[in-house]
Amino acid sequence: MRGDDQQQSHVFSYVSPEARVRKDHPLRAIRIMVDEVLTQLSRKFDKMYARVGRPSIAPEKLLRAQLLQMLYSIRSERLLMEEMDYNLLFRWFVGLNADDPVWDATVFTKNRDRLLEAEVAKEFLAHVVEQARARGLTSDEHFTVDGTLLEAWAGAKSFQPKDKTPGPPDDPGNPTVNFHGERRSNETHESKTDPDALLARKSEGKESKLSYSGNLLVENRNGLIVNAEVFQANGTAERDAALIMLEQIAGTKPVTVGGDKGFDTFGFVAECRNLQVTPHVAQNEKRRGGSGIDGRTTRHPGYAVSQRKRKRIEECFGWLKTIALMRKVRHRGVCKVHWIFTLACAAYNLVRLRNLTVPVPAA
Repeated sequence: MRGDDQQQSHVFSYVSPEARVRKDHPLRAIRIMVDEVLTQLSRKFDKMYARVGRPSIAPEKLLRAQLLQMLYSIRSERLLMEEMDYNLLFRWFVGLNADDPVWDATVFTKNRDRLLEAEVAKEFLAHVVEQARARGLTSDEHFTVDGTLLEAWAGAKSFQPKDKTPGPPDDPGNPTVNFHGERRSNETHESKTDPDALLARKSEGKESKLSYSGNLLVENRNGLIVNAEVFQANGTAERDAALIMLEQIAGTKPVTVGGDKGFDTFGFVAECRNLQVTPHVAQNEKRRGGSGIDGRTTRHPGYAVSQRKRKRIEECFGWLKTIALMRKVRHRGVCKVHWIFTLACAAYNLVRLRNLTVPVPAA
């Protein structure tokens, strides 16, 4: 018997969002880990808000929503709130009932500075790493460092001389700018849209873009991100960030760190040894003065293992740029870019932890 094509919607629904989400949905395991971290951050949240006044949107809901934006590659916070309005899966993950109104997208902007000052993203990543460490999924001795360029939310037309006041544009929406034949550098020019972004290129022969330097410290056992830093793309940001992250490794026992040829400098190798870190970096024999390491390091089997394992960090960068949409960041200023990049690293770890801990059903 053919059913009727009824267009009238039901007035009442007796099914909760919890019942709509299947028991083996990947977000269930991630939600448990996220709730555990947010519980540990509850006291920090208490210090961020006043004790009196109108209640704000809970920071737990804001962070869950930001994680959803990265997990599902949603390009903007405005589109995120539009989807959350009619997506029961999103409502369940964030903690909204089916009839609860969603908040305006500008709430993220108003609360971002508060979350930024409290370094919530860094603490969130640290607690996720601690969960992995408690399950024996991380290595405390062997790491890999690397960096990548994050394209800034600023165009080439905004890169203008520092000491020159531009005249009124012929078209305010899309002005005509001709910079062909003009020598432009970070010393003489800066972006009027995002002054923290610097002109950089990935390698010889590539085009220069306004960018930031996103850097990761990854452990070698399961490729989990242990730490993250965002610097201005000044040419030495990768090595500077690597030393800062290596210095923050807990404990006093010696560790090893793998890296590509860009880290094979005498200065970086010497600083690593001062930190009780053995540099397992790829040798760059073509560099002036030769490689910073020799057979005393490369002869050990652990060096070959570090060089083989360091490829895992590229998987992290691939996920961050493709899924979390970090290829071109949508925030301006090195502090805000650092905050969102660190939270994206935590989202990557949550996905990895879910895949490592949830048993795969037999075919």
